[in-house]
Amino acid sequence: MSTYSSEIKRVTTHTLQEMKNRGEKIAMLTAYDFSLAKLVDEGGIDAILVGDSASNVMAGHETTLPITLDQMIYHATSVVKGVKRALVVVDLPFGTYQGNSKEALRSAIRIMKESGAHAIKMEGGEEIKDSIIRILSAGIPVMGHLGLTPQSIYKFGTYVVRAKEEEEAQRLIDDAQMLSEIGCFGIVLEKIPATLATQVTNIVKAPTIGIGAGQGTDGQILVLHDMLGINQEFKPRFLRRYADLATIIKDGVGNYVKDVRKLDFPNEKEQY
Repeated sequence: MSTYSSEIKRVTTHTLQEMKNRGEKIAMLTAYDFSLAKLVDEGGIDAILVGDSASNVMAGHETTLPITLDQMIYHATSVVKGVKRALVVVDLPFGTYQGNSKEALRSAIRIMKESGAHAIKMEGGEEIKDSIIRILSAGIPVMGHLGLTPQSIYKFGTYVVRAKEEEEAQRLIDDAQMLSEIGCFGIVLEKIPATLATQVTNIVKAPTIGIGAGQGTDGQILVLHDMLGINQEFKPRFLRRYADLATIIKDGVGNYVKDVRKLDFPNEKEQY
């Protein structure tokens, strides 16, 4: 049953902080186009991430690395047009912020000005601190992302759970504290031990959004195409499928083909 209200009140970064403060869980999903973003928004979602996962689920790439800034702006613009309530966050794609804070600011400004989105997200900790500070100084809200960072897949060489060892876990805690202290409005924690995610959530002021990080975070996020069963190849432990749209869509197309072939569509009522 939809929780969407006719009294539309825009969700802001301040809203998410208030939700954490009172212990109310935050629900977040990805979206990449106008039509699905509109439905997700009307379903009552708090925040939408225009993720660089569009590289996988929309463009068919093996990793998130190939997607460009122009492509991210295109997807973000489409999503913003369909959303009336949710906070819209956009991933800065690989190569648009690492190692150059001025380039990072230019990339963030382009997303904000050209798409109308409300915030950007960046993967990494201490190594991108200068870029985050420069973007924040321009008044652009930033969401951090720690743990499994898909843009660094070739560095790690695997998508296994991160921060299981004490040294990496402590580094993640330090990075999370730093991100919160410099002003990030939220932090995504991806595929890390649940106990560590809970520990980080209790330490930092900023709301934490988990994906494969247990229920102790302040909120959860999933990729829309995964949780709706459109993408059936991806089956990690943390994914719960809330629909089987792949079967519904294939059956619908198959029935359409049959009706066209046997001259059942269009019938007399479906023509002029």
